Amino acid sequence: MSEFQTAQQLWAPWRMEFIHAPQEEGCFLCRILREGPEKDAENLVVRRGERCLLLMNRYPYNGGHLLVAPFRHEGTLGALSAEERREMLDLACLAERLLVRVARPHGFNLGINQGSAAGAGLKDHLHMHVVPRWEGDTNFMPVLGSVRVMPQALEEMHAALRAALAHEGA
Repeated sequence: MSEFQTAQQLWAPWRMEFIHAPQEEGCFLCRILREGPEKDAENLVVRRGERCLLLMNRYPYNGGHLLVAPFRHEGTLGALSAEERREMLDLACLAERLLVRVARPHGFNLGINQGSAAGAGLKDHLHMHVVPRWEGDTNFMPVLGSVRVMPQALEEMHAALRAALAHEGA
């Protein structure tokens, strides 16, 4: 592009919703659990287990970014029971299978940030991130423009994940 050409604009208005939104009082995961299954589609819940929840991250790092969280409001992995830890990993494995079927990523980042010093935005209710990754998905946009490009609407991805879940027989 020559210095006289106009750069194209990329609009990502959903990011401003997060930036300007007032901080929710209390824990959003506990709120989602209280609201119950009747609001699961609105809350982008993919699956409720016996002890843990699989849901989409409303402000994702990448398209298809999922969260796994125990029902209990605990801040550390060590505070969870063995059954809760097992179900968290089982739901993370389910998340991988669903994302492979729906989005065909080349890999995954899975992680838990415990405490605000470790980067936890929600420090008191432990949750695991399951982030699909593709070769070349890190580019100049986040570095230069502070913008991430999300090629699919959250609701569309949620519907695709729920359809894939039906194929799991779950």
